[in-house]
Amino acid sequence: MTKDEVLRCLSLPSASMREAVDLVMRVAPSMTTVFIHGPSGSGKEFVARAVHLLSLRARGPFIAVNCGAIPRDLLESELFGSEKGAYTGSVRTRIGLLETAAGGTLFLDEIGDMPHDMQVKLLRVLEDRSFSRVGGGAVIKVDVRIVCATHRDLSVLVEERAFREDLYYRINVFPITLHALDNRKEDIPRLAQLIIERFRAQGFSHCPHLSSAAIFSLQLASWPGNIRQLRNVIERAGILYPGQELGAAEIERLVSHRKPIERGVEALALMDVVSEMADETHYAEPVFITPSASMKCALADSLRKSDTFNLREYMAELEIEFIRTALTDTNNSVSAAARMLGLQRTTLIEKMKKFSISRDAI
Repeated sequence: MTKDEVLRCLSLPSASMREAVDLVMRVAPSMTTVFIHGPSGSGKEFVARAVHLLSLRARGPFIAVNCGAIPRDLLESELFGSEKGAYTGSVRTRIGLLETAAGGTLFLDEIGDMPHDMQVKLLRVLEDRSFSRVGGGAVIKVDVRIVCATHRDLSVLVEERAFREDLYYRINVFPITLHALDNRKEDIPRLAQLIIERFRAQGFSHCPHLSSAAIFSLQLASWPGNIRQLRNVIERAGILYPGQELGAAEIERLVSHRKPIERGVEALALMDVVSEMADETHYAEPVFITPSASMKCALADSLRKSDTFNLREYMAELEIEFIRTALTDTNNSVSAAARMLGLQRTTLIEKMKKFSISRDAI
């Protein structure tokens, strides 16, 4: 991601985001430790990357580590590295993430979940940018910028003695606060556009088109999962409504937990995805059978009226019938049937074993 792309992604209309962007622009050129606070899914890592990419360290590495995701016993060696023989199975010196991030930025996400003993060792790094590997006594100096983030209220953790007060004041040099998406819904149209552009850049060719009614519906919805949830909804829309223009009704089905997507729509979307995957698979002389429009309408109508439909069982039965038909039409020749179905011979044999299909019984 380039500096221009970062600035485009940061250009959101809400007052809170304009303030956050201004803070990012001010602090990025310095070496100051940055502390980002905001709810999960609000874009804390993206802001950290923006601080890095807009700094003089942009050519250096950006290393992100989730302090709550790494087991307590491994976090120290992950961050600081270890010397040969430091513990059982340690057969060589191992470089930690701090050294890997030298010349760049180390992003410590969810620092509020960092174990208490590790907080003491991190304090030394923040004070003089020095540390020792696990099992080693040599002091190593490192040129690295530290950016921290958490969704937790560290001041409360300090009062509960779950987070060191001296470390709290050491990382809280330059705070940047990100607000929940529900508190800045004017950002949603721009965010949705950026998410769709990102999907297209990643090769996701069937992105949906959002009508003004769809955008308005997105702004009316609740977003407890913040930007991450919005991204998931748009990605799901691209699967279920590929290339279509979405209105308010489709958005309500995608967002609301009380209004599930119709099984007919979901099944037809799956059928289209399977057909597209088959079209992109290159086997010898494949023959593809695609459902007609009338078949699709009939299937969708029957699904809407059924309370006991099981898509997995239906697809299995359909697959069995295709295999039986192909074997019958090719006089039980597995190789010929595989070519007709667009499969490799070994794949067809495995499917016949899975469904207990015998050529003698055809």
